[in-house]
Formats: sequence, structure tokens, C-alpha cells
Amino acid sequence: MSGTRRTAEGHGRLGSVLSGVAVALGCVLFLGGFVWGAVLYQPYTVPTGSMTPTIGAGDRVLAQRVDGDEVRRGDVVVFEQSTWGDLPMVKRVVGVGGDKIACCEDGKLTVNGEEIAEPYLPDGTGAAAMGIPTTTVPEGRLFLLGDERSGSLDSSAHLSDGENGTVPRDAVRGRVDAVAWPMDRFGMLERPEGFADMPGGLSGPGPLRLMATAVMVGMVLVLGGAAYGPVAKRMGRGRSRAMEAARAA
Repeated sequence: MSGTRRTAEGHGRLGSVLSGVAVALGCVLFLGGFVWGAVLYQPYTVPTGSMTPTIGAGDRVLAQRVDGDEVRRGDVVVFEQSTWGDLPMVKRVVGVGGDKIACCEDGKLTVNGEEIAEPYLPDGTGAAAMGIPTTTVPEGRLFLLGDERSGSLDSSAHLSDGENGTVPRDAVRGRVDAVAWPMDRFGMLERPEGFADMPGGLSGPGPLRLMATAVMVGMVLVLGGAAYGPVAKRMGRGRSRAMEAARAA
């Protein structure tokens, strides 16, 4: 019986050790994922519907903090431009320095003479509410349009403001990776393939998926580790009692 008791105690100690390891590792992953996300990402609330249907008015988005030089065509960015307004704005980059932007031949936006497929536009709408004469984007600047072209005060509405309606790259505060709220719109933003074959290609996705995975795995380990210890002890005691009863019989 003493050997049975020692075996049960050994199982109990092993369960406690494994439980502690799981909880410690889970805490590292859970907290590390949140800290990593806080360092690399900034939440923003989109004030208008100018990016519908990609992003709706009032949606909460997560924008990766990036340098303006990292921005590529097709990216949805958060930027600040005093001549456009006092609040951070969210628009899509359709042209970078040196590009020639025009609209609309055959109802399509053209960049350097190439028609761009824009599946993110609302169904049944054109590539621009009004025509965009051929416009060259100055070096170091970006040409930005909203996905809801009829209600977006973007580069097409600021062509006469100077610098052909563009904003400097250093006005960018972040690149939007995902819609975080409301939950029925939660999801990662897709990179538009219409710009993929142009010089510079598309930007790569940020580490948001990896961060979310770390947080979820950490939470599972913490909960599982915390539950494993008590369960293992109870199972060990039950096994010990059963063996003692069998021997007594």
C-alpha cells in the first residue's frame, strides 16, 4: 500500500510540475502577444463611410505602424494631412511617386496606362465619381482614393490644392491590416492583386495573425494547465483508493 501511495504521490507531483510549466508558458505567450501587438499596432476608429464596403463608418481597425517608405500600391493607410482635415483619415493608395493616374477609360482606373482591377469597390459603382485627368504623382508622395468613390474626399477632390492632390509619404501613420470591430465585420484585409505586377509589387501582411495565434495558444495553455493539476490529483487519489480496495478484498 505504501508503494501505491508513493506512486500516486509521484503522479501528483508530475501533474503539478506539468501544470506549472503549461501555465508559465501560456502566460508568456498570452502577455507577449498582447505586448507585441501594442508595440506594432495602433487602433483607429474610421469616422466616415468613404472606404465602404471594405471598412464601414465607425469600424475599429488595427493599423501596423510602418514608415511611409514601406507603403505600396493597394495598401489601405491611416494618414494625417492638415489641408484635408484635422483627424486621421483612411484611404487606399493607388499611385506612388512617378505614377500617372487617370480615370476613366472603359470605366476603369488606369495607372501608367494599365487598367486596374478593383474588386473592393461597391457593386455597381464606377472607378471614380468624376473623371480624373491624367495626373503625375510627384516623387515621395502618394495618390489616395476611397473605395466609396462617390462619397470620398480624396486625392481626386484635391487635385487643385497643389502637388496634384497627393500627400507626402511621411504623412502615413500606419497600414491597416484588419477590421477588429464590429465582430460581424472582423477580418484581415486582402491585398488587391490588381497592383501585384507593378514595380514594387504588394506589401507583405503584418504579423497580426501570428500575434493572435500566440494569444489564443497562451490562453488555452493557461486554462488547461490550471485545470490539469487538480484533475490529475483527483484521478491519482481515485486510482489509489481503487487499488487499496482491490487489495483489501
